[in-house]
Amino acid sequence: MDVVSTTTLPLSELPQSSDEMDMDNDVYFDRTTSSLPASALDRAAMAKLRLENYYKDAIGRAIERKQRYTDLEAKLTAGKTSEERKQKQLQALGDKESDFLKLRRTRLTLTDFITIKVIGKGAFGEVRLVQKEDTGKIYAMKTLRKADMMQKDQLAHVKAERDVLAESNSPWIVQLYYSFQDSQYLYLIMEFLPGGDLMTMLIKYDTFSEDVTRFYMAECILAIEFVHKMGFVHRDIKPDNLLIDKDGHIKLSDFGLSTGFHRTHDSQYYQRLMTANRDKDNTSVSMPKSGSITLTLSSKDKIETWKRNRRALAYSTVGTPDYIAPEIFQQQGYGQECDWWSLGVIMFECLCGYPPFCSENHHETYRKIMSWRESLIFPDDIVLSWEAEDLVRRLICSPDQRLGRNGAEEIKAHPYFAGFNWDGVRESVAAHVPQLQSITDTSYFPTEDLDQVPDMPSMEDSQPHPSDAQADLAFVGYTYKRFEYLTSKNAL
Repeated sequence: MDVVSTTTLPLSELPQSSDEMDMDNDVYFDRTTSSLPASALDRAAMAKLRLENYYKDAIGRAIERKQRYTDLEAKLTAGKTSEERKQKQLQALGDKESDFLKLRRTRLTLTDFITIKVIGKGAFGEVRLVQKEDTGKIYAMKTLRKADMMQKDQLAHVKAERDVLAESNSPWIVQLYYSFQDSQYLYLIMEFLPGGDLMTMLIKYDTFSEDVTRFYMAECILAIEFVHKMGFVHRDIKPDNLLIDKDGHIKLSDFGLSTGFHRTHDSQYYQRLMTANRDKDNTSVSMPKSGSITLTLSSKDKIETWKRNRRALAYSTVGTPDYIAPEIFQQQGYGQECDWWSLGVIMFECLCGYPPFCSENHHETYRKIMSWRESLIFPDDIVLSWEAEDLVRRLICSPDQRLGRNGAEEIKAHPYFAGFNWDGVRESVAAHVPQLQSITDTSYFPTEDLDQVPDMPSMEDSQPHPSDAQADLAFVGYTYKRFEYLTSKNAL
């Protein structure tokens, strides 16, 4: 069975990585277009990018097909399967590959989905519970306006988020099934997790016991570890982005601020691509000039005040800086260890009911984060074990001393997790199992706060505009369909 597309290039001449291919193409492009007029350069840039993406996509899919064939063959050989059955299994895989190629040519549009309810809103988009019209399957649809992504220098982050979701096949990451676009919007079709998020649980229960906190922190560690092994930094770990599935287990979501090590995850790449005079990329989080969270000395009052303001902060176009590591603000370079700081802040909030640096306004929060040695104070009226407090302090500390800087095993080995069953956590009974009435139950989502969200984009919104040509250049290669999902039994 031929599972790999043929190519006229010998394997020795094929690029060994996407970065090497990017570099070769850029050198060739610069050498051959340096004397062309501006209008020709625009056309050449579009043609070059589309050709490059087509080439990378074709090679990538060929490698994936070859890997699936090799994996199945190895599995059948190891299982001592008869030759006849082995050939039938390989033929079945070949049929799936053919079906997948046909399905990839099917173009998805907004009209393929029916909106059931708005279940989330963020700084750059919204999330809706939708149903696919032809199959009746339920999904969460994340919608992003292209104009906002370009105006707010989010192109690299959008590409990184799409790549993380497309490349991952882990129970710790929200599953992406499709991504597509029209002239005005980007769409991510993902699994619907009906248990809400950790922020909603914190608002409801105020604080967690150490046992419950241990369960959620362990699952967060495994999720963050997986992202890091993929070569990404999430950079926005917070309770809002820790979703809960139907069985009560954690899945990490919202990779809109994540970054990787691919060329297309660098904002400067898009600045060069769009050939516009735009400000230098700034990865720090801008601080708002207003916003109040009045705090009193009582930890109970702090919890109540935080709860009243937390949902508004989640929907703010600026968000909250409470979980951001100080090295990100300093803009002096940082690595994956910044995600472990965020985990320490979440652990403090689970145990104490509010983040350690929450203040009267965002500027004060920023000041407290930068002076964390003085401002990290545990409340006197909440009794914690020394193991819990020690772990928080060893996560909320300088990067060179922080647990996790050499890998997640450092955190797993901390006494707070002594005797914890890391291998079976996903199969264990969760600390809290959602009580659901139906597959479209949204009772764990505060949808009453979303009444002012605008209607779903219409087909009129998606009609071509004269200025869309250059914008589309930035989103070449965004479309995606998952092989395992589309070729599974009864998937369609």
